[in-house]
Amino acid sequence: MTQPIAPAQLLEFIESRQSVGQLVEPAPTQAELEQALQAAISAPDHHRLRPWQFLQIRGEGRQALGQIFLECVQESGVTDPTQHERALAQPLRAPLILVAIVNTQIHPKVPKVEQVLSMGAAIENFLLMLTAQGYASMWRTGAMAESEVFKQKMGLKSDDEIAGFIYIGTAARQLAPRERLPVNDFLADWPTRQA
Repeated sequence: MTQPIAPAQLLEFIESRQSVGQLVEPAPTQAELEQALQAAISAPDHHRLRPWQFLQIRGEGRQALGQIFLECVQESGVTDPTQHERALAQPLRAPLILVAIVNTQIHPKVPKVEQVLSMGAAIENFLLMLTAQGYASMWRTGAMAESEVFKQKMGLKSDDEIAGFIYIGTAARQLAPRERLPVNDFLADWPTRQA
């Protein structure tokens, strides 16, 4: 049996996780990445379909990903050179990128939405483990996550869902702590209490 963690300490840690847009070296080692992915694949998973797949992209692979982004933008009819340059540069925003893919399956008791939600839980576990390791990250989606052309160029199936691109590295600068939100703004009694 594992030792319990103090709830206040765990909450403080969870609240410390933030999305960081400016990421530099170092990125997690392969062993650290695999540890973070072990946390990811511990996510809730109805009927153990294991719908998660991750592609890691480092080093020169980022330039190759930028080239695919560029081809997708061009094939969508965008001719603006600034947008072309932006597509090429996107993968260079972090030393490591993980593409999170939901391999959706047909199952009588597990609708597609549950499989997508399982990936969302997996990504949150992953982001929290990265934070515990001392790294920073940014979970991005955008047009490429919706692009059928991108899926084809990456060798994915048409019914695969791209849950996002996780940019990973070390924070280039310290961020101010996030504001604590009042829980009661998001919680209501049901049935509604009568005055």
